Amino acid sequence: MVPTPKSPSALKFDLVARCSVTKARASILRLPHGPVQLPIWMPVATQASLKGLTPEQLEQTGCRLCLNNTYHLGLKPGQAVLDAVGGAHKLQSWRHNILTDSGGFQMVSLLKLAQVTEEGVRFLSPHDGSPMLLTPEHSISLQNSIGSDIIMQLDDVIATTSPDLSRIEEATHRSVRWLDRCIAAHKTPETQNLFCIIQGGLDLGLRRQCCKAMVERDTPGIAIGGLSGGEAKDAYCKVVDTCTELLPEKKPRYVMGVGFPEDLLVSVALGADMFDCVWPTRTARFGNAITSSGTLNLRHKSYAEDFSPVDLDCNCICCRSEADGGLGVSRAYIHHVAAKETVGAHLLTMHNIHYLLSLMNEVREAILEDRYPQFLKDYFRRMHAGNREKYPVWAVDALKGVGVNLLEQ
Repeated sequence: MVPTPKSPSALKFDLVARCSVTKARASILRLPHGPVQLPIWMPVATQASLKGLTPEQLEQTGCRLCLNNTYHLGLKPGQAVLDAVGGAHKLQSWRHNILTDSGGFQMVSLLKLAQVTEEGVRFLSPHDGSPMLLTPEHSISLQNSIGSDIIMQLDDVIATTSPDLSRIEEATHRSVRWLDRCIAAHKTPETQNLFCIIQGGLDLGLRRQCCKAMVERDTPGIAIGGLSGGEAKDAYCKVVDTCTELLPEKKPRYVMGVGFPEDLLVSVALGADMFDCVWPTRTARFGNAITSSGTLNLRHKSYAEDFSPVDLDCNCICCRSEADGGLGVSRAYIHHVAAKETVGAHLLTMHNIHYLLSLMNEVREAILEDRYPQFLKDYFRRMHAGNREKYPVWAVDALKGVGVNLLEQ
């Protein structure tokens, strides 16, 4: 018997517009801590903090929904502290929305420290080596204590590059069983929204089976998981395209672990609404700026005397001139401090977050005005300086599948 999620839902999803050519959508996700405009990319504040930024600085980037990680918060500060303080919003002084990953991804990222059984996942803490059992029930209990607006089911995550097809099939069906346990364990559906996670590796048949089973559970939102693990981009696109065809129109669709600009734009065209990734903030800590003409390594000596803004087309606080109320940060300054002072990483983190949030706002406007196909052509042309031979083949093929020929004028 398929369990029915507890009601009422703490989420309202308003589908505002659809692209007349692609599968792109614009919508509003109404959550307990305020509305969120979709499509969206979400920054990852793993341990209740975005490295180097205050909550106010994160808010100034326009962020209204960020991620915390259940596994890490369960280890430190721990559930007792979370209960005592009243949840992660109060812990990190964040008045907007939070989404928590269930901890399932650590099955892949900390595989040497993890053992998976039907009961759950046994970890050895990366902090002190102490054992920890993460079950679906414990994951949900931790997320109830965290108080996040969107909570994720514990799923059985296998790398898409794994050659063990029987293990991928096992993980797919186990994820459905674990969702049932998560639904039963969820204590606060009136304030927190439980999302299911579709698994199945790169096997489209398994993905279709999992989609059917997950949709039957009728959770407030649906995620497509297990991707961005090193698989070929064309295979990634086939999975996203296949899943979105089978998902309810009036629920948010979240593709986990995606953050490269071109990946975001193509995935929106394939019908996805929500994304997250650590890459934009992590790469900032290595002196890399995401710009309208590609990612720039500002540690390179060629920027030592470049006094132009980090990105000429960006309106973030770093790139804006002092006359316009910004900081007037130059590429030369970032070059100077990137390898010596943490301020370089902080400034680029603000810039990169602002860039991707602004990009997704532009995507939304293009969908609302029904000009997303042209937006895609303009973006790829600018990104690759008009050289169509540099366009990634996987992107050209995926977009052609939803009616956009990037190689046309």
